[in-house]
Amino acid sequence: MSVQQKQGYQQSSMNKARTIYKYFTAVEQSEGVGAKVRRSIGTLKLRNFTPFLMLDHFTVAPPAGFPDHPHHGQETITYVLGGMIAHEDFTGSQGVLRPGDLQFMTAGKGIVHSEIPVKLDSDEPAVGLQLWVDLPEKLKDCEPRYRDLRKDETPIANPHDGLEVRVISGKSYGVESLSELAYTPVNLYHFISSKPETKFQQTFPDDFNVFMYVLKGTVNVNNQDFPQYSSIFFKADGSHVEGFSASDDSEFVLVGGQMLEQPIVQHGPFVETSRERMIKVFGNYQSGTNGFERAPGWTSSISNGIAQDRLSDFEKSSS
Repeated sequence: MSVQQKQGYQQSSMNKARTIYKYFTAVEQSEGVGAKVRRSIGTLKLRNFTPFLMLDHFTVAPPAGFPDHPHHGQETITYVLGGMIAHEDFTGSQGVLRPGDLQFMTAGKGIVHSEIPVKLDSDEPAVGLQLWVDLPEKLKDCEPRYRDLRKDETPIANPHDGLEVRVISGKSYGVESLSELAYTPVNLYHFISSKPETKFQQTFPDDFNVFMYVLKGTVNVNNQDFPQYSSIFFKADGSHVEGFSASDDSEFVLVGGQMLEQPIVQHGPFVETSRERMIKVFGNYQSGTNGFERAPGWTSSISNGIAQDRLSDFEKSSS
């Protein structure tokens, strides 16, 4: 945690709105195989924001994608906003995420998987968000797991005219989500406003770092307008985040996560707390041991793509 964040945490007040720590616009860059992402967390502007390691707003269409690759020591949250994403890993888990679906994946001690956009008859690309979340040191060697959350499994809050809140993880305006979707406590909300000057307010625990990402339109926070693709990071100096929509239609996500008081040693998709532990992880991956036993020689069935007419058979074979 930075000095500014620690100072903010000590000044926390139960009736005060959080103030802004940093903000910038996420710039598009290439990632994976032919994919385009707008990355905010995980850049030179903000390397990490404990417990968050990376946030990508991705747009990916076949033949681009994220073919077979490993992870260790972290969790990923994938939220599909448009199109479809097929996923498969070396444990035999596989499935398809459709618009509005989410996947909470815990890599733990090790996993190798593939995330590929489905080639749709409409040629629509897959669009969504992927968030990387650090795991507490004591859980970095846990068994991997998946939790898929379908669109119809997330409750909606409609606190007043012009505002809809999709409560993915946490509680908003009296509406509560499913619990225990990730090991590291994370609250995730999708706010949708249909008219300008629609006010919003969302509370978070004192020990949570909080950020906002603007998906559409313009949002006003702390008397400042933030346009599409803005990333706004808050100090831990208040009980809630508040603001209002500044355009006819606006959408944004508000995300909070419990701060982890531990070092972050990251090399691509491997995350540890020391150089020594990281060296061991690389050794495990190269030798196919301690979580990576199934990695040598494994290739996903979707690494070369998957078409819409194959989905039925693909999902039937899911284990």
